[in-house]
Amino acid sequence: MLQDDEHQIIRLFEDGDHALMTADVAEMSRIYADDYVQQDEAGRVFTRADVIRNLTSGAIRYVEMVSTGRRIRFLRHDVAIVHGSEEDVVEQGGKRVTVRYVYMDVVEKRGGRWQIVASQLAKAREFTDR
Repeated sequence: MLQDDEHQIIRLFEDGDHALMTADVAEMSRIYADDYVQQDEAGRVFTRADVIRNLTSGAIRYVEMVSTGRRIRFLRHDVAIVHGSEEDVVEQGGKRVTVRYVYMDVVEKRGGRWQIVASQLAKAREFTDR
């Protein structure tokens, strides 16, 4: 059963990346819970409505998203923590930049389907050999 849930969560995140790149409001509403909260690397807090508004207004546009290192840890049969990292190409304020960050998301199974309920983003540090 956990393996099936793990596959569903992986698919949820893949669908989420696609929804963010296409600003698909219906998909984002399915993927992100009504009470979703995101805290970004600067400590700013965004709700699901904020995320959707920023994408549909054109304030930010995801051109490309590459997720790596995704790991899922189940806390209960209906709650999991997802750790990972991303390298995204975004357009914001007329500029195109590449951003790298690590994240921790909380996903919960509600009404028989997984949803992302919270996200914490942090800037990825570049590691160099010393």
